[in-house]
Amino acid sequence: MIVNYLKHCLHCSLLLGLVCLFEYNARGSEETKPFNPWIRYGYTWTIILYLLKAVTFIPIPQAIFNFVGLIIYNAFPSKVSIKSSPANAPFVCFRVVTRGNFPDLVKSNVQRNMKTCFEVGMENFSIEVVTDKAIELKKQPKVREIVVPTSYKTKSGAMYKARALQYCLEDEINVLEDKDWIVHLDEETLLTKDCVRGILNFVTDGKHDFGQGVITYANEDVVNWVTTLADSARVADDMGKLRLTLKMFHKPLFSWKGSFVVSRARAEKTVSYDNGPDGSIAEDSYFALKAYNMGYTFDFIEGEMWEKSPFSILDFTKQRKRWYQGVLLVVHSKELPWSKRIFLACQVYNYIFLPLLTSNILFSSVYPVPYPAFIDYVSSFITAVSVYMFIFGVIKSVDVKRVGLVRFAACLCSIVFVIPINVLLENIASVWSIIGKKHQFDIVDKKIKLMIN
Repeated sequence: MIVNYLKHCLHCSLLLGLVCLFEYNARGSEETKPFNPWIRYGYTWTIILYLLKAVTFIPIPQAIFNFVGLIIYNAFPSKVSIKSSPANAPFVCFRVVTRGNFPDLVKSNVQRNMKTCFEVGMENFSIEVVTDKAIELKKQPKVREIVVPTSYKTKSGAMYKARALQYCLEDEINVLEDKDWIVHLDEETLLTKDCVRGILNFVTDGKHDFGQGVITYANEDVVNWVTTLADSARVADDMGKLRLTLKMFHKPLFSWKGSFVVSRARAEKTVSYDNGPDGSIAEDSYFALKAYNMGYTFDFIEGEMWEKSPFSILDFTKQRKRWYQGVLLVVHSKELPWSKRIFLACQVYNYIFLPLLTSNILFSSVYPVPYPAFIDYVSSFITAVSVYMFIFGVIKSVDVKRVGLVRFAACLCSIVFVIPINVLLENIASVWSIIGKKHQFDIVDKKIKLMIN
């Protein structure tokens, strides 16, 4: 416990130190020779330059929530302990949704996840695999394969994963009682003993209808270190703003992820995934905000799950492009009140305007304009938090004991190169999301040599 507290204190010191360093080096807007930009550049170009400066403020909510979340909650908590006997816990259904393109992966992970549940002492659980193509899972107790027929259509025309999830909620398919719980996993998601214990504590407590926890990506065999290190910021995102919004406010202000979703069966059926085409690309975001609007409460779940980052740069970019397109559809949905979409809008427009934010660096040096010095300090704060999220993500998800001190240090040093690559790919994804085909759900490659324990 003391060691974990000391780790947290060192982490806070590093974060605060980095912020102070960036703030100290903020240049301000003072010039030795003041000038009138309206005369030098003309009205049109001056307005454009100031609008580029205004874009700086879009990431502020995200940066503040991440900063506060990483500071006020212990970022290195102790191992999760079960608060009551697993035998007395409510029934839990682990639901995996897949298109069936990687049957060996699904079969392997079903066995591994079942083994983890048994090792923790779970008894009241099952694993459901919902697939578009039959993968012929071995028939065994606690495992159920559901094949979504091609003829199935929802009332609103939901597509892709949302369609499959809604199929499971139909009366003739659903076998769960209202009091049961559903844990949503992607086909590559692996449970850990800690996350299972955290889930058991959450469902046994039963105060909130929805919950979510942390997912890490640098576990076991890493296929692509560039994409994995680029995803390290997502780990900090989970421990920062996600943890803060779910634990303190019990609301998904910035929405949530599509896996490590824990739902009370009755609540999930009431909210439903039947939200039309616009709610089918980022079905997780739409569902979260819809549940939030309906008055349901959320909480943060301790423990972490394991997933893999995209195996290629192209798949990484495709994934981001789909996220941006899907979340934009959610943000622009007239079915959800603006008050529930405002924070998610700030988040997605931070990425959509990323090319403008990036180009602002060039324009600021070539076409400087006078502006209040505090803008530089705001920008420095945002940059410092953004950089630290990659650092923290590596510290949190790369196990020193497993990879060794030399490789761990190499991962930390590699952040210097990974951040520019990530910015470039995010810029490409941003432009692609605007000019690319809409309502398209790209599938990334998940083939990997399987090691079944």
